[in-house]
Amino acid sequence: QVRLVESGGGLVQPGGSLRLSCVASGNTFRFHAMGWYRRAPGKQRELVARMTSAGTPNYADSVKGRFTISRDNAKNTVDLQMNSLNSDDTAVYYCNGVRFPGTSGYWGQGTQVTVSS
Repeated sequence: QVRLVESGGGLVQPGGSLRLSCVASGNTFRFHAMGWYRRAPGKQRELVARMTSAGTPNYADSVKGRFTISRDNAKNTVDLQMNSLNSDDTAVYYCNGVRFPGTSGYWGQGTQVTVSS
């Protein structure tokens, strides 16, 4: 059974930083892509950042220059360093792992990030 478990969410002041981590277990394959999505209150889930197994990243325009995704294929982990956080970043963040391109893949349970003073 494939599991993705996130950690690192919490409350942070505007302008602050957080680092999210996700570890996958139970997979006997390498994910084609791993990444992070988020769902803000009243909004649909959206892509934040993802990285292929070859190391190619892509980011949502709203987080470019502030967030950095990293991935360790050997450890089955994907991290998200979030800097210069603002209230628009408040959301539940979900880790995602895709085995085959074009499929929805596997999801973690989510971790809450709240940016507030």
